[in-house]
Amino acid sequence: MKSSLPDISLDTQAYIHTPINWVGMDNIDLPLCLAEEYPNIYNTLSMHACFQVDMGNAKSKGIHMSRLYQLLGELAAVQPVTPDILLEMLNKAILGQQEAQASQARLLLSFNLLLKRTALLSSDLGGWKSYPVQLHAQLSPAGFKLTAEVKIGYSSTCPCSAALARQLLAEHFTASFATTDTCNVEQVAHWLQEHGSFATPHSQRSQATVSVSIAQGCADFGLVALINCIEEALATPLQTAVKRIDEQEFARLNGHNLMFVEDAVRRMQQALAGRYSEFTATARHLESLHAHDAIASIEHAAANDRAL
Repeated sequence: MKSSLPDISLDTQAYIHTPINWVGMDNIDLPLCLAEEYPNIYNTLSMHACFQVDMGNAKSKGIHMSRLYQLLGELAAVQPVTPDILLEMLNKAILGQQEAQASQARLLLSFNLLLKRTALLSSDLGGWKSYPVQLHAQLSPAGFKLTAEVKIGYSSTCPCSAALARQLLAEHFTASFATTDTCNVEQVAHWLQEHGSFATPHSQRSQATVSVSIAQGCADFGLVALINCIEEALATPLQTAVKRIDEQEFARLNGHNLMFVEDAVRRMQQALAGRYSEFTATARHLESLHAHDAIASIEHAAANDRAL
C-alpha cells in the first residue's frame, strides 16, 4: 500500500524565521457573474484574480495555496457573486490557513466591464464600451473593506486654448469687416461658416480613475451606477458609433464643458460626495499640446479616518 504523500508546508520548518505580510496566487483566470442592478452587461465576466493571506507563523514553511485556488473555484459557481459572498470567502481563506496563523486575506479582481452605449442623438445607433474595473476586498482584524476602481474615458477641451482661439477669431472678424460700416446677420453667419475654424482650441482623449468604498451589506457592486455618475458629471463621454448629428452634438458638449484637470476632479468630487463615504477621483488629460500628461486627484476619507 502506498504511503501518505509528504506535506512540506506542514512537515518542514523554514530555516529563516520571520512572518510574511502577504503570500498567495496571482493572475488566476476566473469566470464570475457579479450582482449588478443593471441588466445590460454580460452575465459572466472574464477576470484575473490575485488571492492572498498573511502568514503570522514565523516558522511555517508556507501556506496551502491549493486551498485558495479551490475557494476561487467555489466562487465561480456562485450566481451571482455579492459583496457579502466575497466577505464569506475571505473568512474561509483565513480559517483554511490556520497552520500558518493567517489573520487576514485579500482578493483583487481585475476585468473589463462591457456596456452597450447609444449615440448622443441617434437612438438607433450605438456600440459597446469597455470599462476597466478592479474590485479589492480585504478582511483583517480591523474589519471588512471593499473598494471598486473604474477607469472612464472622456474628452476634454482646454479652456485656455479656447480663449486664445476666440481672441484670434475676434481679431480676424474685426479685420475682415474693418472697411464695412454695417453687416447683417446673414453676412456674419456666412463669414463664420467660412472662417469659424480660423483658430481652434485643442482637446484630447482623457481618463478618469475613480475608486470608491462599497458599504458592507450592499446587494450589488453598483459599478454601472458609478460609471453613469461620472460620465454625467464630466458630460463628454467617449462615443462608439456616431452619425454626423452625433458628432456635432459631441462638439457642442465639448464647447459647453471646457475643462482643466482641476475642473474635472472637482466635478467628480461634487458628484461622488454624499454617495460614498470614501473615494478618490483622478483626472488625466493626455495632452495634445504637450508631450506630457496633466493630472489631478481629490481624495475623500471617512470621518473617523480623517480624525486619526
